[in-house]
Amino acid sequence: MTLETLIRLGVLPMLCLAIVLAFVRLLRGPQLPDRVVALDLLTSLLLGLIVSLAIYDEKPIMMDVALVLALVSFIGTIGFARYLEIRAWPGPKS
Repeated sequence: MTLETLIRLGVLPMLCLAIVLAFVRLLRGPQLPDRVVALDLLTSLLLGLIVSLAIYDEKPIMMDVALVLALVSFIGTIGFARYLEIRAWPGPKS
């Protein structure tokens, strides 16, 4: 079994199933933090999909796209964590 066959028959279907399940969680999340965690998971799964397709198609330029997406996702997660920290903080008592 070659690497291309393993990616095509094993990795890609599992990643697609995980993306669908994460998207369902994104839609059904009861609260905002649940949805943000699902969105973060979705971007991580998309990173895996992009890297798998880059290996399968032998296009190393797609790795740059995956790197930029990972950085943007990380910055977004940090920003949301900061937003939750500010929103939950009651502030000084007067």
